[in-house]
Amino acid sequence: MSSVAFETQRAALADVVAIPVTPFAEDGSVDQAAHRALLRRLLDGGIRTLTPNGNTGEFYALTPQERQLVTESTLDEAGERATVLVGVGHDVPTAVASARHAREHGAHMVMVHQPVHPYVAQSGWVDYHRAIAESVPELGVVPYVRNAQLAGARLAELADACPNVIGVKYAVPDAAKFAAFARDAGLDRFVWVAGLAEPYAPSYFSAGATGFTSGLVNVAPAVSLNMIEALRSGDYPAAMKVWEQIRRFEELRAANGSADNVTVVKEALAALGLCRRDVRPPSRQLPEEERAEVAAIAAGWSI
Repeated sequence: MSSVAFETQRAALADVVAIPVTPFAEDGSVDQAAHRALLRRLLDGGIRTLTPNGNTGEFYALTPQERQLVTESTLDEAGERATVLVGVGHDVPTAVASARHAREHGAHMVMVHQPVHPYVAQSGWVDYHRAIAESVPELGVVPYVRNAQLAGARLAELADACPNVIGVKYAVPDAAKFAAFARDAGLDRFVWVAGLAEPYAPSYFSAGATGFTSGLVNVAPAVSLNMIEALRSGDYPAAMKVWEQIRRFEELRAANGSADNVTVVKEALAALGLCRRDVRPPSRQLPEEERAEVAAIAAGWSI
């Protein structure tokens, strides 16, 4: 694929990168009707970049067949209205098969989840991503970096071998480390996506990010769009006003090592009557005493 085509993908990453939830039906299966309705709500709300099979979509709790279903439904609903960045991961053959499935159904990019392995060598990190990127040279590839030990030079090395590695979802909770990593890898070479959503977006934008991921966007697309507009215009006081507005919601999500990260989003959607609150283990439903607070926050945003 030409660099001109990749410019479209690069532009899509410099935006609110929505991570849609995967709603479940009463019998525990993927609720396809609710899923499509939530996707349409995002699209109608002005969201133009979607990541099916992200962490907020409970990627690790879905079966291979369910991940394919989520991918196909998202691409079908998005049509020409949005750029779709499909989450892939697990072992290399599984990730390659998922990336090729995404390509066959019209995806524009894949996001490669961090390798889940107790022993990750930096050169092995490069090899893992290279195998996936080389299997789909036509697609833009976005590594999801959560490893604080990874050196920026390794990303540059990967992109030297695979020019379709065009962006990075950086999710190490350290703005100074992000600033250094981005400059070591090549600040202008990649699109830098703040991978820890709205709470970290202002600090990461100040260091060179131009997009951020969001799970909150499932609940209130306008809130996320308000933040990116403020950040794009360099209006940090306005961005921090949004930050203050979403702070408590995101604190609930981040508590106890992000135990309720997806739970809180689904609880808010359930309070708005948009999907069931069900999540799969090892996540859990929100305790009764915390539900009212989430419902109140969601109600305040939906005005």
